[in-house]
Amino acid sequence: MIEDSAPTSSRQWTFLTNHGHAIIYLNSHPDARIRDIADAVGITERAAQAILSDLEAGGYVTKTKIGRRNHYELHDSLKFRHPVEAGHKVSELLEIFSAPTARLAQ
Repeated sequence: MIEDSAPTSSRQWTFLTNHGHAIIYLNSHPDARIRDIADAVGITERAAQAILSDLEAGGYVTKTKIGRRNHYELHDSLKFRHPVEAGHKVSELLEIFSAPTARLAQ
């Protein structure tokens, strides 16, 4: 018999990093506040701010101030940084999570 649920573990982990979670969230919420990003990813606002700084420094995100809010533009044609995924563009990941089946799960 094959079980449908994933095995449980005493440690919590996911397949994506917090950077990956943040960029996926920004893809559908480009005007999100840092608080919104932190809540969605499950991290502190300080950690979210550090991730946004990393993504900006890496050229994956451009932040534009509009009034009192920020707008984040993703540069998803850039490739992943790790050698294992370096042949793939960020847009490929975003496409997976913006597919109709991903929207139904939200």
